[in-house]
Amino acid sequence: MRKAIIPAAGLGTRFLPATKAMPKEMLPLIDRPAIQYVVEEAVRAGLTDIVMITGRNKRALEDHFDREPFLEQSLANKGDLSKLAAVQKSSMLADIHYLRQGDPLGLGHAVLKARKHIGNEPFAVLLGDDLLDEQDEILNEMADVQRLTGGSVVALMEVHPSEISAYGCADATQTAGKHLRIKGLVEKPNPSTAPSNLAVIGRYVLHPRIFDILAETPPGRGGEIQLTDALQTLAVAEGPGSGVYGVVFRGRRFDTGDKLSYLKAIFTLALEHVDLGPGIREWLDESLLPVP
Repeated sequence: MRKAIIPAAGLGTRFLPATKAMPKEMLPLIDRPAIQYVVEEAVRAGLTDIVMITGRNKRALEDHFDREPFLEQSLANKGDLSKLAAVQKSSMLADIHYLRQGDPLGLGHAVLKARKHIGNEPFAVLLGDDLLDEQDEILNEMADVQRLTGGSVVALMEVHPSEISAYGCADATQTAGKHLRIKGLVEKPNPSTAPSNLAVIGRYVLHPRIFDILAETPPGRGGEIQLTDALQTLAVAEGPGSGVYGVVFRGRRFDTGDKLSYLKAIFTLALEHVDLGPGIREWLDESLLPVP
């Protein structure tokens, strides 16, 4: 597996007015935009051919992952080699392509837009809002399961039952291995009728058969073409590329599209930062002292 899709066409309305003129994916986490963490995760998993699905007002994404000769020369002239290396890194991560989604018709529609680029081979989908621990290798584990089963694989996470209505939910059974077999998927179920507390999070490794199914999937919840609906069809299908499986993610995850989770990500990364960590920890200790 060498190709990945990163959907990045959302409007980021939860962060307005900050995202009125800036893509939500470019919101900074210390000194890198959120989207760069996702691209770096893909590259660590060996995915070097990436297509981003974008929309209007997303030009900053292309600029960020492109060369900036004037800035690079300016840093070189100043002898600021560490910043020069950081700037150049973003343009050297992978072979990145861009497609516009056009109409905002959902995640399934965004994935379908990349059909010609992906071709007839397994591929990954990484949602830009999901920031996973850099030490975790779930994409590699999912790729192993895909090769073993020949189907498609979703990342799952156990959540509190009261929170399941914010996610796609999996009805799954244990297999002989570490992965699960998905019997059914429900998009944002009522907690009282949800089949489990296993939430689908933003990492997928998909068999290309998903494109045929997406092409025939009618709009579902919210009038959008839901990837969950297509996976539900694939879960009960037969023949090559059929079957959907799950790998449970037990590491650290942040939803950078949610304000509170975004702030938690900033503080967590700051505490782990070599230069910033000690100062942040000292400031927190002082700030959290009991009020006399």
